[in-house]
Amino acid sequence: MSETVAIVDYGSGNLRSAEKALARAASDNNIDAKVTVTDKPEIVASADRVILPGVGAFADCRAGLHALDGMVETITEQVIKKAKPFLGICVGMQLMAKEGHEFGIHSGFGWVNGNVTALEPKKSNLKIPHMGWNEITVSDTGKNHPVTKVLETGDHAYFVHSYHMKMNDLSMRYATSEYGETVTAIVGRDNMIGTQFHPEKSQAVGLKFLRAFLEWKP
Repeated sequence: MSETVAIVDYGSGNLRSAEKALARAASDNNIDAKVTVTDKPEIVASADRVILPGVGAFADCRAGLHALDGMVETITEQVIKKAKPFLGICVGMQLMAKEGHEFGIHSGFGWVNGNVTALEPKKSNLKIPHMGWNEITVSDTGKNHPVTKVLETGDHAYFVHSYHMKMNDLSMRYATSEYGETVTAIVGRDNMIGTQFHPEKSQAVGLKFLRAFLEWKP
């Protein structure tokens, strides 16, 4: 039976790259899924899976999302009440947190027990933003999760960010990376998962992650 995947378009994200990567992950693995980029709450409501991308500052992304009439309420209903599989990418993942501390303090969805703060690498030669390929380490929780168990410690993913999620509950942290400090790379709970890195830019690693997300039955 065909499934629909809605990528939320709120003016901030690598939408076409994500759309193409998901379509390829589906076709390469014989997954019957239709991927749609949309700014319409009713289309998100009718989808089987929801993806929230995000590029830029936490506050700007939050404002863009709230500017779409009914979108925040629709996403919340689909993810929390109807328990549809959800994937947040980059700032889309950060919006899952309680708060974002970028240009002030701004509330997130509050789905994951953590706050988004500035990267503060201890080595002076490490530049901000953190940009490029970096190694991920899968946590014990991540090794047992249906999506992240396809990844291996030592896999490399593509990051572009200046802020990251500081976790208050490490059971929700499925993978980390090192950039002068420990950086949360993947978070999740229940029917939701988020990546600080960009799976749509992470080549084979990203495609196997997206395949696992499309196959996931939480």
